Amino acid sequence: MSQSHPYMANSAEGSRQALLDGIGITDAEELFAQIPADHRADDKVQPVPGIKSEFELRRLIEGRLRGGISTDSHISFLGGGYWKHHIPALCDEIVNRPEISTSVWGTPSSDHGRNQAWFEFASELGALLDLEFVGLPVYSWGCAAGHALRMAARMTGRSVVVLPDNIDRERRLVIETYAGYRELGGSLEIREVAIDPESGTVSLASLEEALGDDVAAVYLETPNSWGVIEHDVARIIDAAHEAGAEAIVGVDPISLGGLASPAAFGADIVVGSIQPLGIHLNAGGGVGGFIATRDEERYARQFPTLQVSIAPTTREGERAFGMTLFGQSSYGARELGNDWTGNSVYLWAVRAAIYLALLGPAGMRELAETVAANARRTAELIDALPGVSVRYSDRIFKEFIVDFSGTGRTVSDINAALLERGILGGHDLTGSHDGLDQCALYCVTEVISEDDVRQLISAIEEVVA
Repeated sequence: MSQSHPYMANSAEGSRQALLDGIGITDAEELFAQIPADHRADDKVQPVPGIKSEFELRRLIEGRLRGGISTDSHISFLGGGYWKHHIPALCDEIVNRPEISTSVWGTPSSDHGRNQAWFEFASELGALLDLEFVGLPVYSWGCAAGHALRMAARMTGRSVVVLPDNIDRERRLVIETYAGYRELGGSLEIREVAIDPESGTVSLASLEEALGDDVAAVYLETPNSWGVIEHDVARIIDAAHEAGAEAIVGVDPISLGGLASPAAFGADIVVGSIQPLGIHLNAGGGVGGFIATRDEERYARQFPTLQVSIAPTTREGERAFGMTLFGQSSYGARELGNDWTGNSVYLWAVRAAIYLALLGPAGMRELAETVAANARRTAELIDALPGVSVRYSDRIFKEFIVDFSGTGRTVSDINAALLERGILGGHDLTGSHDGLDQCALYCVTEVISEDDVRQLISAIEEVVA
């Protein structure tokens, strides 16, 4: 390299040679010898001369990114835990303001405004959930579920948790990580409950067999990972309580614009994702998971997350915001905290607060009704196609299972053909659960238009003809 590059650290010849000398090699290629050659080569990426202009570099990168495939470039029917919803411009505008995005942790100049925004998030989400005690968000829905299960284990002194066997694979893997390993001690045993194939919901007979005096918690989701709304939430929660276990329910917060909160049926801990609440889809980034309970000390003492409270000050009529129960979190007690919460997504709490404030109760209800209507009408049209059927269509909210087995085509082939037509088809469920071969999970939200649905129907008709 004859000269340094403004966008590459340590690219000056002297710095480069010092690095090579420091690790005892003569050529940087030696670092990549372990990578198979076919993993390194990409004929589509053509080398270009060093770009020293910021404008030229930006144009090159944006040009390449525009050639990619995303939920923005294609009509997307993908769901499975991360959903494409409309995000009001005001969410981006406020969160990107420097006093929000660059506020310094722990300084007097940032604490009050930051804490007030977080308090508003907890208050608004609590109103939607019909629960009073809401922690600041953790990394994902899976993390929230894992923490909630461990909360229940600490409260009951038991070590078995009961889960439906159709939980989303990614969420299930995260929960398994939180459950731990027997060899390390303090682990949780996961006991599965079967799904009734006729209804797509938890089998009450299977649940009864799984319950016992060793069960710390029963966890279920509604809508579940197949998009099906559980109609026996109250009976499942009652069964958990009769066994002395905590009832934990995972929800999509958007659905609560039209459905009663699990808290109304006696759920002890409610968890879910805040991604639908004004948060963009991003590859690999945290999208936020919430944990909420009743305002009872026995639950509050088990939260691993940060909490924000409001209280009167010594000046009459004045209130201030501040952290409460800080010492039981990993921020206050490190490895001695209730749990280690890891990466924070507190900026997304501000996004969610803005989103919920913009929509309000009436807006959330309208949104939920629109999503459900769009999804059910789309499912009806797909179900009318020859060789194609939709399962549990009378119980869906925004996701549903499409069965392509009658077409003689695989979901993989169908999705590849749809992609050529500018459409992202549903998640391939083949092999994920008994009876789901050549089935796909489709998602329809408020951003899917009538034209989008018509294009999908026409494309499927062409592909399976």
